[in-house]
Amino acid sequence: MGQDQTKQQIEKGLRLYQSNHTEKALQVWMKVLEKSADPAGRFRVLGCLVTAHSEMGRYREMLKFAVVQVDTARELEDADFLLESYLNLARSNEKLCEFPKAISYCKTCLGLPGSRAGARLGGQVSLSMGNAFLGLSLFQKALESFEKALRYAHNNDDTMLECRVCCSLGSFYAQVKESMKIALQHGDRPLQALCLLCFADIHRGRGDLETAVPRYDSAMSIMTEIGNRLGQVQVLLGVAKCWMARKALDKLSQLRLHRLAEDICRSKGLQREVRAHIVRFHSCVEETELYCGLCGEAIGEQNGRLQALPCAHLFHHRCLQRNAARGCPNCRRASMKPGFV
Repeated sequence: MGQDQTKQQIEKGLRLYQSNHTEKALQVWMKVLEKSADPAGRFRVLGCLVTAHSEMGRYREMLKFAVVQVDTARELEDADFLLESYLNLARSNEKLCEFPKAISYCKTCLGLPGSRAGARLGGQVSLSMGNAFLGLSLFQKALESFEKALRYAHNNDDTMLECRVCCSLGSFYAQVKESMKIALQHGDRPLQALCLLCFADIHRGRGDLETAVPRYDSAMSIMTEIGNRLGQVQVLLGVAKCWMARKALDKLSQLRLHRLAEDICRSKGLQREVRAHIVRFHSCVEETELYCGLCGEAIGEQNGRLQALPCAHLFHHRCLQRNAARGCPNCRRASMKPGFV
């Protein structure tokens, strides 16, 4: 069977398949696979067989044709064909719940040299990887993969991919919610923190920053309590993304971010990063002019209680205790009912 006849038979099979004559379509494609001498045509018909068996739930058959398709792509020595075939192999293993294999094949796809199909299929690869991570209950990695897939969908106006990602996110949210229930029942604080972080990331991904930020705060509280430094970094990263989405990072938030980042880097022995955050912290202090009006030290450099007077001036609590004046040292207003920060 030559190239033109192969193409005609593939199209005939597609018409039958679209008319819901599935078995007849499969028979046509199998005959093409047996008789065609055109490698490119064989590759295309294998793709049709993989898709059909996937939609029919015949995942073992899907895997068998995906393996043959990879061999055909290697024979053709075409980067686009190789990417597509490895993606089908990853999907097959994902459907069969062979999640580590699916992730491995997805990484193979991402490691292939640039091709024309990369922009078109990159989102599908990220989606398949996200589903595999979700199957392993690696929620954070799953969400990162889903976010990448969603970016591909938006950048390429791929509404079908966007729909598939949203369906996966719905399943993801349900699994995280169930995990949170289990964590609360057993008092598992590390799992509670992880679930809160995932909830926050989901809300951030949906653009609901007002809901995301309190969840990040709750996650940070537990991460700090249990001493999970890596978790604190992940929370800070999520909070920073929220601020970037708002396009308005206020100076007080910057101070807090740099102080937390400095503590984490110091615990990891990253001296260069520690110095960088100290410099940025002092730069923010100078820009906001947050200095104690009595001792002249920058507010926030050391952990300690601050006192906010009714006139809105801030001082170190220890400095005000040492100061005998009843009024504000700056404006001399009476300092009734001071508030602590």
